[in-house]
Amino acid sequence: MNSLVLAVIGIALMIAGYLLYSKFLAKKVYRLDPAFTTPAHELNDGVDYVPTNKFVLWGHHFTSVAGAAPIVGPAVAVIWGWLPAVLWVTIGTIFFAGMHDMGALWASQRHKGQSMGMLSGKYIGPRGRALFLVVIFLLLLMVVAAFAVVIKNLLINTPSAVIPVWGAILVALVIGQMIYRWKINLLLTTIIGVVALYTLIIVGNANPIVLPDPILGMTPATFWIVALFVYAGIASLLPVWVLLQPRDYINGVQLFIGLGILFGSVLLSAPAIVAPAINHNVPEGTPPLVPLLFVTIACGAISGFHGMVSSGTSAKQLDKETDARFVGYFGAVGEGLLALGAIIAATAGYRTLADWEAVYTAFNEGGVAAFVEGGGNILNAGLGIPLGLSATILATMAVLFAATTMDTGMRLLRFVVQEAGELAKVRIGGAVGTIIALVIAVGLVFSLGADGEGGMLIWPLFGTTNQLLASLTLSVIAVILLRKRINPLPVMIPLAVVMVMSIYALIIQLGTFYAEQNWLLLVLDVIILIASLWVALEAFIAMGKARGGVDEDADDPVARVEG
Repeated sequence: MNSLVLAVIGIALMIAGYLLYSKFLAKKVYRLDPAFTTPAHELNDGVDYVPTNKFVLWGHHFTSVAGAAPIVGPAVAVIWGWLPAVLWVTIGTIFFAGMHDMGALWASQRHKGQSMGMLSGKYIGPRGRALFLVVIFLLLLMVVAAFAVVIKNLLINTPSAVIPVWGAILVALVIGQMIYRWKINLLLTTIIGVVALYTLIIVGNANPIVLPDPILGMTPATFWIVALFVYAGIASLLPVWVLLQPRDYINGVQLFIGLGILFGSVLLSAPAIVAPAINHNVPEGTPPLVPLLFVTIACGAISGFHGMVSSGTSAKQLDKETDARFVGYFGAVGEGLLALGAIIAATAGYRTLADWEAVYTAFNEGGVAAFVEGGGNILNAGLGIPLGLSATILATMAVLFAATTMDTGMRLLRFVVQEAGELAKVRIGGAVGTIIALVIAVGLVFSLGADGEGGMLIWPLFGTTNQLLASLTLSVIAVILLRKRINPLPVMIPLAVVMVMSIYALIIQLGTFYAEQNWLLLVLDVIILIASLWVALEAFIAMGKARGGVDEDADDPVARVEG
């Protein structure tokens, strides 16, 4: 198979999904109303609730949900062959992810920007809400802790990415001022930001930063992790328009330029895919394709973390309800395109099948390293970009997206701590909530030593937990649709597929953790399984009760008309 053919087919299908299926969802399922007053206007506080241009919000939302996961997951999953990965990414993006992200965004902004955890209390019940928050908390903890380790490793292994990664923060601060304070034209602001970002990449490539050992009494690994958490803590407390939003926006534009460079290189060089379509010679110890494919590729097909971002931050910034189609669904399309690019880089970026097999010697091999190496080879062959600069561009892309997910994850983790305080009838302020979240996350990261590898301790549960959370989010959306007397079938079919595959995978992992005598992951697996099954049971009971019912929310005009 030629990678150019694969790229054209994949891109065409995802764009068609946005033009056709998202339009159907907007009109017939979610019934987006341009006259609806969104929480960003109703509750505008200049910190979390901020009416935002849909292009800027798309950038913030897209880069928050993207992270390194749509690179890592697909670049690992090709060990089963490129065909299953491409099919799941394409079908998942069109019929699963776009609908899920858009639905979570719609449901939250129809309820004053409340998170899915809060909505689960209203539509499923108080027990469901408490258990939902347990799953959400564990997922966010995995994301924040693991991404800190991923970023640290990339900064150490690719020192040319240090200057652009940290310089991007200064660029974002200026972009925020240009948009909101100085009211400079968005197109001009975007051009200035992109030029500054790519200038930093060129400067960083010429001036790699290797930290001395020790530095301030710490190893480079410890220093980078501490610096990342200090940044994430500060970013989670700043008004969203000051740093997070402009940083994510300019990173979103940068990603599409990066994808354009990657797919442009595929167009010019048309490299052959050397990996098999279906790998019948997988390394020993590789788990079965079904159900593990569906949890290995989470971000890039459907991801529960997206529902947390949609309802945790993006819903509070939606200017018009109709913007949910572009921000939510097209945000998922952007991530699907990134996953498709990762698959092509990891399967067509090597000269021979033997070279590819030398990388994929065991399950969980490949990942970001395969994306950077394979993608760098494609950029070099297609556009003649030197291998060193190609690696810097792709590594910077991966780090910037991991960082934007980490800082958004920290903000969401703070929200969950505050919501847990509400359940316990204890009021927790933003600063205190952030400190609590930081202490727990930092404690996990350094639990196995100063190198921070403790951050990967519970990561093996990410895929299953993430997909279970997606199914639970879909169950809340299904209950809302049923109470509005709207056909929930576009939600129910993906809900059934994701829930069955996730629970199946979680049960398989139970056996693996028991065989390895990994008691921590075994206990967490059992907790997540019980909590998820309990919430799912209560959700299905709520769906039965919701048939023929009416959602009487005062902030929902559709409900008021029906009521």
